[in-house]
Amino acid sequence: MFVDKERISLKSGDGGNGAVSFIRYKGVANGGPDGGDGGRGGHIYFVGDRHKTTLIDFHFKHKYVAENGGKGDSGKCHGKNGEDLYIKVPLGTVVRDAETEKIICDIYYDGQTHLVLEGGNGGKGNVHFCTSRRHAPHFSQTGEKTELRRVILELKTIADVGLIGFPNVGKSTVLSKVSGAKPKIANYHFTTMSPNLGVVGFYDDSFVCADIPGLIEGAADGAGLGIEFLRHIERTRILVHVVDVSGSEGRDPYEDYKQINAELKNYSKELAKRPQLILLNKSDCYGAEENIKIFKRKINGRKKIFISSAIKGEGLEDLVKTIVAMLKEMPAPTPIPHEEFKYEKVDVRKFEIIKNEEDNVFIVDGPIVKLLERNVVLNDPDSLAYMQKTLKTYGVITALRNAGCKDGDTVVIGEIEFDFVD
Repeated sequence: MFVDKERISLKSGDGGNGAVSFIRYKGVANGGPDGGDGGRGGHIYFVGDRHKTTLIDFHFKHKYVAENGGKGDSGKCHGKNGEDLYIKVPLGTVVRDAETEKIICDIYYDGQTHLVLEGGNGGKGNVHFCTSRRHAPHFSQTGEKTELRRVILELKTIADVGLIGFPNVGKSTVLSKVSGAKPKIANYHFTTMSPNLGVVGFYDDSFVCADIPGLIEGAADGAGLGIEFLRHIERTRILVHVVDVSGSEGRDPYEDYKQINAELKNYSKELAKRPQLILLNKSDCYGAEENIKIFKRKINGRKKIFISSAIKGEGLEDLVKTIVAMLKEMPAPTPIPHEEFKYEKVDVRKFEIIKNEEDNVFIVDGPIVKLLERNVVLNDPDSLAYMQKTLKTYGVITALRNAGCKDGDTVVIGEIEFDFVD
């Protein structure tokens, strides 16, 4: 089963909670807080693996979660950091954000490692909240919670040369003759149900060749198998257009050639401009000789043409020799140029004031609410004092005054509700 596109969910690890602890042993005057910080949550990475050829693993498992950070402990002991999660994908996998469809990374090289999601920060232990006026804080900070993200994995085969053409024109046979690949071959449409790769050796040179499943008219609009596999020729540097010059399927060879090129142009204008060689296959069949003359006359020297009988292995050496020479003159292949998309951590200082005119209630909303929820313990006076200081530091109190909040008005922050005192 060949799978080349999947949608999965990712969640990096939550940060561990900070500890509330105090020194309590003989010989330490007055004691004091010694609660340690929570551990960082595990990151999520994608890693290129040349041994993988399909996204089949992600067809059966759709959710990947990194380990959470451990909680802090007494003695200022730091909690265990969550184990990072490394997800192996085939070379040529493009990772996109499911919501925006922007490219996060293009895994192109073996061993390439890309950080996709950072784990949550661990919460601070109560030792961090000790001040000259607050000697024994009975509160700590909870770990940072991370969000579930959805991404799309799309495999775009990495090959130097792509064999294209209608079904049953001999592409798989050509690949089997010029390389060590052993694709399934039979005399009916869509024998090839997934791209096949083969390494073609020519003396000291070599290149990777891909047999792309048969295109048909309307492929770019969803007909046949073509639309599912057109993405696999996007990375190729040279296209070899295989044509059944015998017309054994009852079609005109030149019209086949025109239709496939129309599908390429319909799918991607850039792909249609890719260097293209024409291989007129099945030249040993009845009617081929006359069709070759007609085809050459219509092409009129615009493309380089090779004549072959792939099943006999005839006429393929010149094709391979030409491809090797062309590849040497072309720039080295590179990943897809893109503006990298990155999941940014939310600025916890941001907030907005929402005023309910009817009840004269002022609601503080935004990322700062999550920050306060992590830090504030409602039944602890020291924690509430810390909240007041944080509100002043980040300008929330000033913003409430500017919004018209007066003494006695109700202020709501998350699940906390209190009367405003100026």
